[in-house]
Amino acid sequence: MTVPHANMKLNDLHLTLRDGTPVLIRRLLAEDAAFYPDFLSEVTAADLRLRFFAPIREVSHDLLDKLIHYDPARAMAFIAIDEQSQKMLGVVRLHDDTGGESAEFAILVRSRLKGHGVGWLLMKRMIEFSKDKGLKTVQGQVLSENTTMLAMCAELGFHIADDPDDPGVKTVTLPVRTAHLTLRLK
Repeated sequence: MTVPHANMKLNDLHLTLRDGTPVLIRRLLAEDAAFYPDFLSEVTAADLRLRFFAPIREVSHDLLDKLIHYDPARAMAFIAIDEQSQKMLGVVRLHDDTGGESAEFAILVRSRLKGHGVGWLLMKRMIEFSKDKGLKTVQGQVLSENTTMLAMCAELGFHIADDPDDPGVKTVTLPVRTAHLTLRLK
C-alpha cells in the first residue's frame, strides 16, 4: 500500500474549460462538504443513477460523510471548483484495491456541464495521481447506457469490456504506465 508522500504531486492545478471558465482542481478536503448541497442540486436524478447505479432521490448524510471522509493511504478524491463563482463543478474519487496495485474510480459532474471538459480534466488528474502513486491499473464500472462516459474513457485510452456479471455494465480499465498525461482539453 502506497501512502501519499512529499514528492507525490498533490498540487492545485489552475486550468481553463473550453468556454473560458477558470477552474481549480485540487484534493477534496473535509470542509468541502459545504459545497455538496449546491453541487448536488444541479445533478439530475438520471445522472445520480448513472453514478450510483440505483435511483436515489437525494444523497443521505451518511453517504455524504463517506464521500467526504476517506483514508488518504487507500483513497483520493479531487474536486473541480469554478474560480469565479467558487462553486463545485465535479468530483472524481479513487479507491485502491487491497493489494495496492490497482484502484477503482468514480466521477460525478454537474449535469449542465457534461461535455464542457470538467470530467476530462478530473479524469486526467486522477490518472496522473495514479501514475505518481505507482498503480498498475485504474478501472471503473460504467452503465452501458452511459455513452458519454464510455466515449470519454475510450478517448483516454481505457479498454472497455462487458462485465461478465452484469450485461448492463461495462468495465473500463486503463494500464496507468502507458497513459498519456497531458492535462489539457482535447
